[in-house]
Amino acid sequence: MAESEWRTGDAETAEWFNLLLQAVAQTYREELRANLQGGAGEEAARATIEQWMNKTLQSDILQNIIIHSVNLGESAPRVTEARLIPDLHDPNGFVAECNLSYIDTVSVSLSTSVLFNYPVPSFARLPVSLTLSLSLFSANVSIKPPTPTAIAPSVTLTLSPHFHLELSTTSLLGSRAKLADVPKIHQMIEERIRRAIAERATWKFMLPGLAARTAREGLPETPVK
Repeated sequence: MAESEWRTGDAETAEWFNLLLQAVAQTYREELRANLQGGAGEEAARATIEQWMNKTLQSDILQNIIIHSVNLGESAPRVTEARLIPDLHDPNGFVAECNLSYIDTVSVSLSTSVLFNYPVPSFARLPVSLTLSLSLFSANVSIKPPTPTAIAPSVTLTLSPHFHLELSTTSLLGSRAKLADVPKIHQMIEERIRRAIAERATWKFMLPGLAARTAREGLPETPVK
């Protein structure tokens, strides 16, 4: 496709897309709440997240994780300054770029214990209580359309590695002599979250209906990162 065919001029506000994002975010919130209202919905979300965290973070140095409360927020990511730019790797291609921002109050409060397995298993344990709160995430996002002749055509979404994250942490360590809000805890948690986002910054979504082509080539049908 020639550049003259897709050039649209100035950046768009993409407000129509933000309405879709709001609906999608609210749908996921209702799913976590099991479509229940009030306290029953909050308890359903709390139990679901607790089950997921214990399954995902299962370790021989952590006891069971207890989720005390969750705040799923009420906002959604917003897209601004949507624009089309030439694809540097394809002289006839283009990439859609936009600024993504998510401003909300999303938090989780939990407690667990770190186990010390020396000199014997469960020799000692350190109680830990944490509250994590996210207030802002922003990044530049690029969306690359599929190449029609590719073996596995897919839409590629990429987050810029230079994203902005505002995360607050409160912590309490110990059972008797408690240590509150240890700076190293906040630093460690934020670094791990930043690393996890950076490592998962690219997603590929295979176009539906192309299973026959991928099967012939021996490729997986499910979307890949």
